[in-house]
Amino acid sequence: MANLDTNTYEWFIKAFHPKSGLDLNFYKQNQMERRIRSFMASHNYKAFPDFIKALEQDKVLFDAFFKHLTINVTQFFRDTNQWKTLREVILPKLLEKKTPLKIWSAGCSSGQEPYTMAITLMEYFPQARFSILATDIDVNVLEQAKKGIYKEADFASTGPEIIKKYFTPVDGGYQIKDQVKRAVTFQRQNLLTDRFDSGFDLLACRNVVIYFTEEAKDMLYRKFANSLNPGGILFTGSTEHLFGMNHLGFKLISSFFYEKQIKA
Repeated sequence: MANLDTNTYEWFIKAFHPKSGLDLNFYKQNQMERRIRSFMASHNYKAFPDFIKALEQDKVLFDAFFKHLTINVTQFFRDTNQWKTLREVILPKLLEKKTPLKIWSAGCSSGQEPYTMAITLMEYFPQARFSILATDIDVNVLEQAKKGIYKEADFASTGPEIIKKYFTPVDGGYQIKDQVKRAVTFQRQNLLTDRFDSGFDLLACRNVVIYFTEEAKDMLYRKFANSLNPGGILFTGSTEHLFGMNHLGFKLISSFFYEKQIKA
């Protein structure tokens, strides 16, 4: 570090890593540096050392910055057609082969995705048995997910009958009912460095890896493949496509749904 110019991005990512556990080498530099400098400018910081010092001293600033780097725009039943495919094609196929289903929502943010998964199964497959693991690197959004309180804007793609059945009105929004809460287990996890569990039948990682380098993406998708059962499904976001997926053992079976192939 002593040999690095302190006003460079390289210096910043080396200084930030031990304080956050987030290795920004895995992220595309242009987009990430732009996000960092934009945040610094909006908080009146010009030099990286001053900003690092402020992050060390101000937990509120650190939490806001961490959220800025890792935030995913999300809502219940976002990308309606993809959830329709999951409901009508993917889940019936999986439930035909195996029960209970073991499901993972990777990079779950504040919980809308795993709760949508749970609601879908409860509403359309009431006899199905399942468990849902939901993970994210940001402990603050995980706490928000566990509370399960959401604003009106989170329900832009959700029908009123679903809201009425699975949520309770509270000041400024709605709180998810306990029956849905109990179906999801939230844990902190760094997708790029932590070990993964295995034996999953369905793995959703949607709009999470858009800032990752190609090398980081390839590593992550390999780890996902190892975590899925043969015949298991990887559910990606509308911004993500698996190119050269054959070497990863995935086959496209519907837009944004990839099946792990059974080895001969």
